Amino acid sequence: MSPRISWEGVFPAVTTQFHDDLSLDIDATAKVMDGLIRDGVSGLIICGSVGENTSLERKEKIAIMEAAKSVAKGRVPVLCGIAEFTTAFAVETAKEAARVGIDGVMVMPALVYSSKPHETAAHFRAVATATDLPVMLYNNPPIYKNDVTPDILATLADVETVVCFKDSSGDTRRFIDTRNMVGDRFVLFAGLDDVIVESVAMGAVGWVSGMSNAFPREGETLFRLAKAGRYAEAMKIYEWFMPLLHLDARPDLVQCIKLCENIMGRGTALTRPPRLALLPHEKAEVEAMMAKALRTRPTLPEVGLKAA
Repeated sequence: MSPRISWEGVFPAVTTQFHDDLSLDIDATAKVMDGLIRDGVSGLIICGSVGENTSLERKEKIAIMEAAKSVAKGRVPVLCGIAEFTTAFAVETAKEAARVGIDGVMVMPALVYSSKPHETAAHFRAVATATDLPVMLYNNPPIYKNDVTPDILATLADVETVVCFKDSSGDTRRFIDTRNMVGDRFVLFAGLDDVIVESVAMGAVGWVSGMSNAFPREGETLFRLAKAGRYAEAMKIYEWFMPLLHLDARPDLVQCIKLCENIMGRGTALTRPPRLALLPHEKAEVEAMMAKALRTRPTLPEVGLKAA
């Protein structure tokens, strides 16, 4: 039987916090998670791209899983990203997530190797059939160089644990193509911040968001307005938010998101190498964006957010 899930709404891709010596700061990471839940987000994605998964050791990933489980206390679902070089390593991480009691996993294609379509499908199938946890498949071809097309996704419709598809290609037509091929077989999530309203219009019921780390209430409100078809209200927030949402599509998205988060008093801007701090002119540009956003921050309409 397929795992039953109720994933919908905004799931920020939570940042991982570090001490000044770049060692893992698990207490600060837990504080970030708790703050997001408190401000009304619908779920958490830990150890994703924004969480610097590939810069973490296995024991650190497990520590973050354990912290997330402890912080969430069942208030929201928690998914752990799986981004490994080999299928075997990915399976091991999925088993650790199940052991800790995480609610699901978000599986990326095998990293570094640019796989053929049938190899991409085989990687996902192997990980998903090795766990009873519900699985979100993650497509981000600009970053990970492997494109999980609707054709590939359709070949995995028989894998019961694969329940959700997150697309960060920016091509919102894929939501329609997927439904045309397999109906409502998969829960559809948007993964790119600056096409969120379009993605919801095309059928996405959730959003794995980067910039909602800095503005969780604005992100959740924007999503829920779009989901309710309240587009006139949504567009006011979307137009205000868009310069910052564009940051999610940059190669240095993690540095940008962490800087914005830091300005909001929600975490530090520290990233682990190979991610280096933004150059002075880049930092100044993002700070100017944030200053304008805070000057013009909109009053949010009521959408039934509940603080946890």
